Amino acid sequence: MPKAKLDHAFASTAECEPGQSKTVYYDVTITGFILECRSTGGRTYYLRYSDQGGRLRQHKIGRYEDVPFHLAKKQAQKLRAEVVMGGDPGAKKALAKSIPLYRELAEMHLADAKLHQRSFRDTEMYMRRHILPRWGKVRLTDIGSRGVAQWLSEKQAEGFAPATVEKIRVIFGRSFVLGSRWDVPGCDKNPTRGIPRKPLNNARERFLSAEEAAQLRLAVAQSQNPQLRHIVGLLLLTGARVRELLDARWEHVDVERRAWLIPTSKTGKARYVPLSTAALAIVETLPRFKGCPWLVPNPETLKPFVSIRHGWLRATRVARLPGLRIHDLRHSAASFMVNSGVDLFAVGKVLGHASYQSTQRYSHLANDTLLAAVEAAAAKQELP
Repeated sequence: MPKAKLDHAFASTAECEPGQSKTVYYDVTITGFILECRSTGGRTYYLRYSDQGGRLRQHKIGRYEDVPFHLAKKQAQKLRAEVVMGGDPGAKKALAKSIPLYRELAEMHLADAKLHQRSFRDTEMYMRRHILPRWGKVRLTDIGSRGVAQWLSEKQAEGFAPATVEKIRVIFGRSFVLGSRWDVPGCDKNPTRGIPRKPLNNARERFLSAEEAAQLRLAVAQSQNPQLRHIVGLLLLTGARVRELLDARWEHVDVERRAWLIPTSKTGKARYVPLSTAALAIVETLPRFKGCPWLVPNPETLKPFVSIRHGWLRATRVARLPGLRIHDLRHSAASFMVNSGVDLFAVGKVLGHASYQSTQRYSHLANDTLLAAVEAAAAKQELP
């Protein structure tokens, strides 16, 4: 291999030897510092060295057109010193290349969520709409807490609710938790940890009065979705979650025992929901479709509804109940039970709460019942 004193003048005029595809010039001052000249006219600086295993390695410093000679020489000196001290510049570069982009980790996260997470569709939606557009093409080691904190602040500034921003943060952080568990390179630090969070108040509770419930029943009876009146009626009478009802099967309804089995609920446990006489009356009027196992399927597809949002919004407008969410029917069912004198423990069992604390949010609703009790006591004490 030809040797030369590499400098700016030499590099600017060096050429590939005739008849060769490339010629490599070794610097006589810095061991392993080379200039590769190709027959196509390209010229590139490298450092050649032997790694700890005795294998010959070559680390690219940069093209002649991109890196001024004095900077290329300085980098060669730095790399050579690293090699002498037992380092391996190529290993660092290989490690950097082995760090996956976030979108690769996201694919692994979603595959796991699809197998184990009941709210997979929510996770997929948040990933697709919010996380991947910003971080999908970024290497995991380039995602830092500062950048993530700024991004989440921007989300809130765009008008997203604090609860939505927190959901995004939790899903994003979950990716790194899983990546660390699976030994994915670049997941040793979770960039969502340590980011200050504003206190959330998700207790947006709305309880229908008996009159409002009647208005809603009239409105859904007029809906173009013939199943909506059945769905709303059963939600008000059972306090079930909407997804639990949309996925309900005939095989799980025991009319004789007046019970509906929900095999897997939000808490991960099966539970029985008692069916009142009014609820059984609705069940008896439900249309049956041959070969269809679902209790309230979409009549067109004979599969569970993906969403009933369109019919629901129209019904709330007709009923003049703006802002009413379908989940508020669960709250309303609880309020009707509590204000009828049912104790909170029983209400929690019907709703399938995992803890008594979850049912405590309805304790104030018993005021009407308690007020009636003290009024009755006062009446007994009145003098004739």
